[in-house]
Amino acid sequence: MSSGFVTGLFSIPEGMAYASIGGFAAPLGLWSGVVPTIVGSMLARTVLMVTTLTSAIALSSQSVMAAAGLDPGDIGAVATLAVLVGLIMLGMGLLRMGSVMAFVSTAVMTGFTTGIAVQILAGVVNDATGYSPASSNTVGKLVEAVAHVGDWDVPTVAVAGATVGVWFAARQVRRLRALATLVALIVASVAAFLVAGDIETVADIAAVPRSLPPFTLPDLSDFPALVTGALAVALVALAQAAGISAAVANPDGSRSDASKDFAAQGAANLAGGFFGALPTGGSLSRTGVATSAGARTRWSGIFAGLSLGLIVLLVGPVAGEIPMAVIGGLMLIIGAEIVEGRLADIRLVARTSTASLAAMVATFVATTALPLQQAIFIGAALSIVLTAVQNSRAGELVELVREGDRWHVDDAPATLPSHRTTVLHYSGHGFFAEIGRLDEEWPETAGVSDAALVVSARGSFGVPSATFLKMLGRRANEMSEDGVALVICGVPPRLRDLLERTGALTTLGPDNVIAATGTLMESVERGFARAEELRAGMRAREE
Repeated sequence: MSSGFVTGLFSIPEGMAYASIGGFAAPLGLWSGVVPTIVGSMLARTVLMVTTLTSAIALSSQSVMAAAGLDPGDIGAVATLAVLVGLIMLGMGLLRMGSVMAFVSTAVMTGFTTGIAVQILAGVVNDATGYSPASSNTVGKLVEAVAHVGDWDVPTVAVAGATVGVWFAARQVRRLRALATLVALIVASVAAFLVAGDIETVADIAAVPRSLPPFTLPDLSDFPALVTGALAVALVALAQAAGISAAVANPDGSRSDASKDFAAQGAANLAGGFFGALPTGGSLSRTGVATSAGARTRWSGIFAGLSLGLIVLLVGPVAGEIPMAVIGGLMLIIGAEIVEGRLADIRLVARTSTASLAAMVATFVATTALPLQQAIFIGAALSIVLTAVQNSRAGELVELVREGDRWHVDDAPATLPSHRTTVLHYSGHGFFAEIGRLDEEWPETAGVSDAALVVSARGSFGVPSATFLKMLGRRANEMSEDGVALVICGVPPRLRDLLERTGALTTLGPDNVIAATGTLMESVERGFARAEELRAGMRAREE
């Protein structure tokens, strides 16, 4: 419950600040952390994910409302946008479209989540230092803040530094470790009130109302103008949530399910739209607050929503006295913890390959320099390119050499040996980008005599392409002209049907295409016997 209380308390300043930067009424940021957070935490498969308003969602929603010519102060239009975002998310979840996240590589996701963590750090520079950077670039804000250290406000820095110090001290005490965030929040706030004097507080953003979320109805007339924009907001929110499932593992060891997380956020937005909430999604910063405060189950998120509602209803104005410097100090801790949690993945990606490292860096740069929706598409494109490159390198030909009743693996010969049958196995998918390598490794047959080639396709060519079929037809014709027999074995039904539809089966000869069986190497043995039979027939004709 303590982690839920801390998260709920954090939601007051952060939610109001995010709503304000998006041009919306500050209380909408509060309501975005009540009903959506409760519903999202109840249903999400990433159990620690906190569903609420984020800066990226707020800014994206602002752009969508402006493009539609709608006033951000129009509560009915805001409710319409939230409900539309919820319907899109729910539909994507029910259609199991979360599976597309499996195609986003670790390199891209690492760059994306690290970029969001740096955005969190840059977003609290003003709160933690009293200096407001002019740069619009995330990294530029941090660089500018360091370059203008002389312009920092001393009381603000002192409160933020004291907050970090109290948190660190509390973490050293075993019994206080899980409560370190709450201890730092309370102790630093009280100390700032007694010592710091005139320092910015939550109430300076806007007054904290003492009321529960109001019931609101969507304006049906705004649906056509907001549909396209709602899709963009949904994609931004879902991409952020995908970063959470990659960065924050379930404590019980269970696997996250992106599709069910999509549906959970959809339900959260549908419910929140009727209770004064802006569009919401998985928040990495609020999830970081919860985990730092000791969250272990989904009840942390549920209590966060309940706590926020009760705090606002019972002592809203008191919560407004929390110094923004305290919030800034704690958010620096949260951002640093998220970055630290990604260091292992960063090292892994850097050591894997140059291509993976380049993809991670490019995604990080896009996330910190461009609108988030653009960074998402860039990351997805990079994942597709990486997949294509890796698949193009996956296929290879190896020779299977018989020794008695056994077969062993050797390098494929550059030229097909005469006076014997050679068996090669191809491991790959038939992906068009692989075919160049397959063609290069195919043994030359010019000048060869009394020879046959058996190509095992067992477990390969799962997605045979037209490029593969074209190459196979050309090689088959060349071998036929050179008097070399070709047998394909281990052929699955799908590939045989494709060979028949395209006419390749006629070129190869139906008897020279051996089907895969349930017994390992059985099709190779049959293919070898068929090749020996063809060789014997060619020798008889020559005699």
